[in-house]
Amino acid sequence: MLELVFAIIVIGVLAALAIPRLDNSNKQGAMDNILSDIRYTQHLALLGSKQMFNEKKWQQRYWHIVFSSCGEDNLFYMIGTDNDMEDSDSANFEKSEAATDPANGRPMFYSCAGTNKTEVSNRIFLTDNYGITEVLAEGGCNQGGGDHIGFDYLGRPQNGFSTSTQPDSASYMYEKCTLTFTFTDGTKQKIEIAPETGYAHIVGQENS
Repeated sequence: MLELVFAIIVIGVLAALAIPRLDNSNKQGAMDNILSDIRYTQHLALLGSKQMFNEKKWQQRYWHIVFSSCGEDNLFYMIGTDNDMEDSDSANFEKSEAATDPANGRPMFYSCAGTNKTEVSNRIFLTDNYGITEVLAEGGCNQGGGDHIGFDYLGRPQNGFSTSTQPDSASYMYEKCTLTFTFTDGTKQKIEIAPETGYAHIVGQENS
């Protein structure tokens, strides 16, 4: 009996030590995945030029990542391009215009009305996967309204292009963008995106 008690105590101590590490690992995994997909968005922009100089709204076609939600307990993000320039007011786009998850070939897209989560990329669901309850966009990524950021053919970050009706530089991101992610336990993690270069990193991990 005494040995059993000692064994239970040891297991409890090990569990107490392991749980915080698992929690930190999950948060780090969340930040790594989001950062990777911001860079993926920029990569797509560098690969495919979206200029259509005969169209006044062509800047709405920028490849971009947009953070959205279906209520408070279902945050997610999407990556895509509004090729037909018909769904731009809130930086949205159609499922057929979404980027493809390189890991499984599924669209990085979700709609609150009618999209089956099993048919799209699972990595985009922030609340389901990581317990993220809030995304706050500040600085350059909120200069034009909305929690989204796009990139032009040189990889330069843009914001506010979703309502652009003429090709000008109004959407050019002129200050640092900060994205703050809040987890269920109240802790926060941040990603910063620099103007001009679009260099993105996890705050506190400048070499991430």
